[in-house]
Amino acid sequence: MSNVFFDTFWPGAIVWSVLYVSDYVLTLSCARLYQAGVKEKIVFEGSYELTPFFQKDINSLRRISPRFLVMLALSVSWLALVWWLVGESLNELYQLALGYLILLQLMVHTRHLRNLFLFRAMSRTNEVRGRIEYSRTLLLRTSSLECLIFSGLYLVLFGFVQNYFLLGGTIGCFLVATKHSRLASKLHPIIRSDQRTELADSESSTKIPETSG
Repeated sequence: MSNVFFDTFWPGAIVWSVLYVSDYVLTLSCARLYQAGVKEKIVFEGSYELTPFFQKDINSLRRISPRFLVMLALSVSWLALVWWLVGESLNELYQLALGYLILLQLMVHTRHLRNLFLFRAMSRTNEVRGRIEYSRTLLLRTSSLECLIFSGLYLVLFGFVQNYFLLGGTIGCFLVATKHSRLASKLHPIIRSDQRTELADSESSTKIPETSG
């Protein structure tokens, strides 16, 4: 059965490019709301952006990011290379590559849309009250879990329909889940060390001085 997204290069590349641009636009929109007042109710330790490579641009709310443009060009070039090598002779591998990019982005977009809805409610209404802080470690672990859930969902669907596009999404989400889990693990010992230091300082300040006599 023919599929225009798998049988030719440009439709898939265009969809990927639109999603990638949309990802950056939505990230900026949410970061702008966060800096404009949402952070008074919900605080993310460190940068709002989880990917270290883009944190500087997102923190400064940079509309046109050279790093983003470079990554967009590289990703489209990689997709074009896969198509050139195996697009017609082994089309399943191209489907895998396209699913790796697009289905990962769809997962990311669900996060953006959820945050956009929540941040607007925080900034425009009083439906969210109080203040909560998330450590960097918890943010990364939560992101890892969300990616893992989508990876499992795509894998179940792949089991039913045997579509390599879905398998690509499974792999993409699983790799990001693993990456964020490792980043969280690297931060965890540092945080525990800081907490032990704070606890020791607290104990020393509350210790009753010894008296002679």
